[in-house]
Amino acid sequence: HQKVVEEAPSPFVTPKMRKAMGEQCVALARAVGYFSAGTVELIVSGADPSGESFYFLEMNTRLQVEHPVTEAITGIDLVEQMIRVAYGEKLALAQADIGIDGWSMETRVYAEDPYRGFLPSTGRLVRYQPPAASAPGRGPYIRVDDGVAEGGEVSIFYDPMIAKLITWAPTRDEAAALQVHALDRFHIEGPGHNIDFLSALMQHPRFLSGDITTGFIAEEYPDGFTGAPADDDRRATIAAIAAGIEFSHMARARRISEQLADGAIPVTFDWVVQIDGREYAVTLGDDHAVVNGQRIDGTCDWQPGQRMATATGNGETLGLIVTRQRPHWLITTHGRTHRARVLPARIAPLAAHMLEKTPPDTSKLLICPMPGLLVKLHVATGDKVEAGQPLATVEAMKMENILRSAKPGAIGKIHFGEGDSLVTDAIILELET
Repeated sequence: HQKVVEEAPSPFVTPKMRKAMGEQCVALARAVGYFSAGTVELIVSGADPSGESFYFLEMNTRLQVEHPVTEAITGIDLVEQMIRVAYGEKLALAQADIGIDGWSMETRVYAEDPYRGFLPSTGRLVRYQPPAASAPGRGPYIRVDDGVAEGGEVSIFYDPMIAKLITWAPTRDEAAALQVHALDRFHIEGPGHNIDFLSALMQHPRFLSGDITTGFIAEEYPDGFTGAPADDDRRATIAAIAAGIEFSHMARARRISEQLADGAIPVTFDWVVQIDGREYAVTLGDDHAVVNGQRIDGTCDWQPGQRMATATGNGETLGLIVTRQRPHWLITTHGRTHRARVLPARIAPLAAHMLEKTPPDTSKLLICPMPGLLVKLHVATGDKVEAGQPLATVEAMKMENILRSAKPGAIGKIHFGEGDSLVTDAIILELET
């Protein structure tokens, strides 16, 4: 899994380390006769307080994807300097002229789905609305670097990066909080994306403390990513928001002409909201709601047809992405998508009598989990296979994914051959047991 967060200055690098690394970088560039922008990568031991335990890895003769964080804390346009050097100009500044101001973080918004094991995702950018950028020099700011546009295609042939989101603030915690604020206002529809995961990461106590390693995802999400945790106060706020959204939705429907009932049918103020297996009794009022007997003061500016909104409640302001997936409202904020079913209080008791649809048995099917190219079939019709045995290899976004058998059996019908392009949920082959 690729690195998705860069920050500067690093919480692991002391000023002594930074000075020594800078001197080594300059010496290295002179030794190889390279006179342009370059990125030197080193590995640092955070366990050594002496500042001596850092080791050279490699040098890339170009700017890297994380160069905006360096620009943010130094105030230097590295691309401009690179162009000037290429034109033959001498640098107008020395190392002593370069200071460090504040903290910067960069997250990589990827076309990959953290809810499905970070599998790559492709498709048309049906909606692409990045957060509003702000200019440096006036306090904390947001920067978005991207090369996509609404209506464009994310294909299987290239890197999954959609955009880079950069924030700057005087402190590290403020830079992380600004990331959460901006990610709440980053709206993508079409391919899957990792926005929820990035927001969850920016809020995670272990990340905020700087106690992170390359094993972070496996250690913190051993059963897979399910969204950032939400406490009881936020769930109650989301319940109030969901009830208000349903009220506005139904009030608009009541204004449609030629309805059967004479006159306008009033929309109830009393609701039952089901979220994440919990049930909330909600009564709406003017600029407030009562949720399970507790008053929450706040407002929400959502209107029918909107996808993005802002709400307040329980002392916090939330940026919302709101979509409809009948019979639910999907409300995404702070790294979690809340699936809310909203029912009038008088109708809610009847919902218990509704039968749940039984999902089909797909255990005998090898289903492609992502769009990609079938580069290898490891079996043929009639072959006996065991659980865990490789069946096919699918390539997507420069990564090969081996699909394995979930159970023992024999290979039945094969629907695709090597070299075929696959869409998500395509049935590659069938097992006979």
